[in-house]
Amino acid sequence: MRSLFIAALWAGVALPALVAPALAQGAAPAETKAKADDLEKLQNLRSTDTQAAPEIPQTGRRADAIRKTLTKIKLPEGFKIDLYAVVPDARAIAVGPNAGVLFVGTRKTKVYTVTDRDKDRVADEVRAFAPGIAFKIPNGVCFSKDGVLTIVEQNRVLAFPAAEFFYENPDVAAGILVKEGALIPAGEESFNHTARVCRVGADGKTYIALGQPYNVPPAEKMDLYRKAGIGGIIRIDADGKNREVFATGIRNSVGMDFAADKSLWFTDNQVDGMGDDKPPGELNHATKAGENFGFPWYGGGAIRTVEYKEQTPPADVVAPVAELPPHAADLGMAFYTGKQFPASYKGGIFIAEHGSWNRTEPVGARVMFAPMGADGKLGAVKPFAEGWLTGDGEYLGRPVDVAVMLDGSLLVSDDSAGAIYRISYEK
Repeated sequence: MRSLFIAALWAGVALPALVAPALAQGAAPAETKAKADDLEKLQNLRSTDTQAAPEIPQTGRRADAIRKTLTKIKLPEGFKIDLYAVVPDARAIAVGPNAGVLFVGTRKTKVYTVTDRDKDRVADEVRAFAPGIAFKIPNGVCFSKDGVLTIVEQNRVLAFPAAEFFYENPDVAAGILVKEGALIPAGEESFNHTARVCRVGADGKTYIALGQPYNVPPAEKMDLYRKAGIGGIIRIDADGKNREVFATGIRNSVGMDFAADKSLWFTDNQVDGMGDDKPPGELNHATKAGENFGFPWYGGGAIRTVEYKEQTPPADVVAPVAELPPHAADLGMAFYTGKQFPASYKGGIFIAEHGSWNRTEPVGARVMFAPMGADGKLGAVKPFAEGWLTGDGEYLGRPVDVAVMLDGSLLVSDDSAGAIYRISYEK
């Protein structure tokens, strides 16, 4: 199916799922309309008048300040951390499977490309990707093995075949997998929990996590959310068809990855306002379609929510594999698949903790690691890189996502500092 989708784009064939209107109903500003017109042209492999985006400076006071902060980060012996790139608002990271070009999502209006041309492990060029397209919260970025980049926005899903080879030109091959206003019902759009994440599975389907907008949703929303996959994970074919709800009972997952056995693991941010030390965050493991992970009956782990404590939870609720520090905001996660780190890290899970916002004593702002045993059992989750949160409670940075580079180093995004860090190991 994915190969047919790519072939159709190359040929300029307008598949029904790819030519859906890019704008929601109603009047649109002239700039937005112009960018929508650009997307329509790009779907048909036609040129636009869009100019290349300016480069983001990689030197100067800001870069120097970030490097100074990195001297305070504690790592296990043998590891070091460096500034890889200055990237404004950097969040989800997708590493290109061919040349290692990075595509970095944000919660604003841009996706950035990050290129290391001379392969000295420091970025040479950072620019906005496809500047002619009007993105809206394009947080979610992910690649298929055959090089198709998927970008998941607040309420739309776009696809870009061969993005690693087209990205230097403002005109890129593009397709619409899910039209504007069709990822979730338009009436459920919110400023809260709208940072989507995605991964492409071995089945060729794209998995998308859809956070729900409430701290705890009202009962009258439950049927709608269950059907739409809000507060869950959905999956779609490579061409956007055959949408189905893969998992439910999830509050707001902003990190997921597939294990070597092709099963899906994901983090989940749990209920606020229940106190400093409860409920815990979660690391979950989905072994099949249709599983329920307990929210909103459970606020995190085995802690019941006040709103649903009188209701009987579903009998088949799947408990988390690991409970994470309460309110640390565990976001992006990745299995370590590289060869650069010591053998004890192979197959283990790295997790980016963004840091708490509603705790009297903040926690988080670090990268965690959990080893995976040969028997498939997860070891204890412990700090791996820390120091972005000072003893005075000041955030010097806030990690969002982690990704393994082609050379086996680990990348960490930070939307507060506006940076991508590279953690490497030397024997």
